[in-house]
Amino acid sequence: MLQVISTKDAPAAIGPYSQAIVAGKMLFLSGQIPIVPATGEVAQGDITVQTEQVMKNIAAVLKEAGADFKNAVKTTCFITDMSDFAAFNGVYEKYFTGKPARSCVAVKQLPKNVLVEVEVVAALD
Repeated sequence: MLQVISTKDAPAAIGPYSQAIVAGKMLFLSGQIPIVPATGEVAQGDITVQTEQVMKNIAAVLKEAGADFKNAVKTTCFITDMSDFAAFNGVYEKYFTGKPARSCVAVKQLPKNVLVEVEVVAALD
């Protein structure tokens, strides 16, 4: 049985998908981009500002599912400029202290022309 996870403390889905889905003891978060939930607008700033907002959004979805960053087992990270990799990592490592498995790729463009998007797979307790 699948359970849809939704919270007003993270951006609403901007397409035909859920913020997250629980399947058994696994939680699958859709990619989070740096939208400020209160305004619906993209967080303005460089990769560090946008990555901080992405982490806030991820934290909200994880919390709604009864989890947190320590539950993460795999992340997939998308950035639009590989020269931002070190700055992205500087923010990322503050949150994902358990060092989950990860892929990080540069892409040509992301929704709303943001600089970063992060997906998470987590194991629930």
